[in-house]
Amino acid sequence: MDVCRVCGGQNSSCVQVRRVYQSAPPASGYFGYNNVTVIPAGATNIKVTDNSKNYLALINGKNHYVINGNWVIDWPGEYDIAGTKIQYKRSAGNQESIEAAGPTAEDLHVMVLLREATSGIEYEFWLPNESYGHYQDGHSPLRQPEPAVIEAGLPVSYLPWAQTTTAVITTTTTTTRRPAVYPGSMYPTQRSQARPHQDARFQNVLPRQDTSPDLPSYCRRCKKSKGKSQRIQQYCQKDFVFRGRILGKRVVGSETRYDVQVKETYKNLYPIVHREYVWVPNACDCPYILVKREYIMMARRHVNFEQTLNRILLEHNSFVRLWQPREDLMMRGLDKYCQRYS
Repeated sequence: MDVCRVCGGQNSSCVQVRRVYQSAPPASGYFGYNNVTVIPAGATNIKVTDNSKNYLALINGKNHYVINGNWVIDWPGEYDIAGTKIQYKRSAGNQESIEAAGPTAEDLHVMVLLREATSGIEYEFWLPNESYGHYQDGHSPLRQPEPAVIEAGLPVSYLPWAQTTTAVITTTTTTTRRPAVYPGSMYPTQRSQARPHQDARFQNVLPRQDTSPDLPSYCRRCKKSKGKSQRIQQYCQKDFVFRGRILGKRVVGSETRYDVQVKETYKNLYPIVHREYVWVPNACDCPYILVKREYIMMARRHVNFEQTLNRILLEHNSFVRLWQPREDLMMRGLDKYCQRYS
């Protein structure tokens, strides 16, 4: 089988695409998702590599994050995506790669979760001859999207990827049709493993239609936790439940950071001090929190795979209520309900 994945072929039915992506410093700061490239359906011998503190991410043709989405970093391993097996590798030395033999059954969107300037994300794949022309027509080295939070199920045309930024791509396209040596290194011999579990509570932020000028275009109405059952469930499942006064707010990239004075704790599975930063993985004011107000908040501890991040995180649908004596009374005695969630 040749590099085009054709039995008995002579590497003449496909063309190699090889490029390097580099991003200019975003005006809003780092820590947010940026688009790297789209790998069209039918691609073979896919390889994406990076060596930085950033994280590669992948979205399938249905706009679902399948690797490193929602600010949740997945374990390295083998994933069944787009009709092929994809090997995701990451080392303690920040070496990261996504590799697949292909062919892919749908488009794959390669993203990068920025934490610093990219030193250069290299990607390469092979496309059938009939697909290469369409790929070239739709590809512009200067066309890069705004950082986006993508919700599964939305059509690609709805996503905010038609805007341009100052991102720069260094492009070197190779059209060699008959490589002398088959690139065997693209087929890692890593032992297969089950798809790592990803907590269903960590959902993407939905684009909202009633956007205000101060919010990103992909934001839409917040999903608020309601009712006694949600209060009990989140109390039992979250790592932190506390009363806090909001001292300040700052948007950092595609996230929001709140400076919080912790006034009382109802539950804390990990140490918490009187002054903490609380992070929200969106810039959409979800949940809606005002400065100089006091709230009861239910949050989780977020530690990434490399243990370079250790912080308090509020999801967009986390339980958040303005503090008042009635709310305080309703928090008492909830531990007795937690056995059902253990």
